[in-house]
Amino acid sequence: MSFIEILILAFFVALTGAISPGPLLTYTIYKSIQAKSKAFFIGIFVCIGHAILEFILILILLMGMGPFISNKNVVILIGFGGGTLLIYFGISLLRDLENLFVDIDEISKLDGKNATLTNHPIIGGVLISMSNPYWWLWWAVIGMNFMTQFSVSLSNLPAFWGFFIGHELGDFAWYGSVTFGIGITQKFITQSVYKAIIIICSIFMIAFGTYLAISPLFM
Repeated sequence: MSFIEILILAFFVALTGAISPGPLLTYTIYKSIQAKSKAFFIGIFVCIGHAILEFILILILLMGMGPFISNKNVVILIGFGGGTLLIYFGISLLRDLENLFVDIDEISKLDGKNATLTNHPIIGGVLISMSNPYWWLWWAVIGMNFMTQFSVSLSNLPAFWGFFIGHELGDFAWYGSVTFGIGITQKFITQSVYKAIIIICSIFMIAFGTYLAISPLFM
């Protein structure tokens, strides 16, 4: 696949993970409310910290996954596992749609315990990301699956940069939109708009997960 094709796919895959309620999203909202009119910069800084951590992790995964790529059985296993997990997350989001909300009080407690470490949003973007088990699970299964399926490697730089840039743009599109909205209106996106985005991305998540689970069988 071309640089643009991988970039677009990586963008939407990253977006489905970014919009899920979690510590990084809540931390970003909390810091943005504190920043008021400068909230948009919080989104930029959080994404920078998040991107630095993910770049390092991608390099680590690529350095260790080389021997696995040529093994068809491993590719099938990774594809099925990653695809199934993606389908599960998509269905779970749809099933729990009525219960989705963002709890700012929870991250306020977290920030209070780590006031010095998480005070700067770049550092917070790194530390809060690392504290989320879902982030590790996503990269261990879904992220690695994507890189395997689309030949993302250090020897295939168009695919590598397409994947990395697309992924980080997906994160920035969501976090940037949230913080921009907070800075302009001092309010978070309404629950109805949020749920509509969840539905769209959940459907994409399920469809893409199905593709990842089935496609290795026809290699």
